Amino acid sequence: MSVPFITVEGPIGVGKTTLSKAVADRFQFHQLGEIVNENPFLDKFYENIEEWSFQTEMFFLCNRYKQLSDIQKHFLQHQRPVVADYHIFKNLIFARRTLSPEEYAKYEEIYHILTRDMPVPNVIVYLHASLDTLMKRIALRGRDFERLIEPSYLERLSEDYEHFIADFEKMHPDIPVLRFNGDEIDFVSHEEDLQFILEQVEKTIQKGAVR
Repeated sequence: MSVPFITVEGPIGVGKTTLSKAVADRFQFHQLGEIVNENPFLDKFYENIEEWSFQTEMFFLCNRYKQLSDIQKHFLQHQRPVVADYHIFKNLIFARRTLSPEEYAKYEEIYHILTRDMPVPNVIVYLHASLDTLMKRIALRGRDFERLIEPSYLERLSEDYEHFIADFEKMHPDIPVLRFNGDEIDFVSHEEDLQFILEQVEKTIQKGAVR
């Protein structure tokens, strides 16, 4: 069994960072959190997606590349478990939705070059929820730039995630994907829901699914 490298994924507002922190605390894993507020283009992006999408996506890609390189060097290579609140494949989800075909072709080429030797997670925790639930949770956390998110954009993004996760499962049948519905499980407000998810993660690790 290799060292656990768990990623928590799902659309905006579904609770990725909260859950990854809970996993880190429960199992004493290193937590890798994506850089969001530090992106200088985000405010402009949500005001004018077409104008600022390429700069925004390139910033995220370069920073996630650096983060994963550091994780590989300082943690995974030393058998130190990691839980992240993103999988780098999300870059393609957002880029395909926001970039023009010409820009996306350039972006995809750079993406594959940078991620060729990146560590691949051996457990995916996939969180999903209805549009109403996502919009409520986004409003509750009060990030100024997220108030500009159009419901239609978020709905399309959720559909993209469903397709990407399904494709991931087909391409990587040996990597378990744990799915949790945010409309049915509220691990932020209900401790028993959180413990249920953590127990499923623990079982996945213990039964040798992490190889």
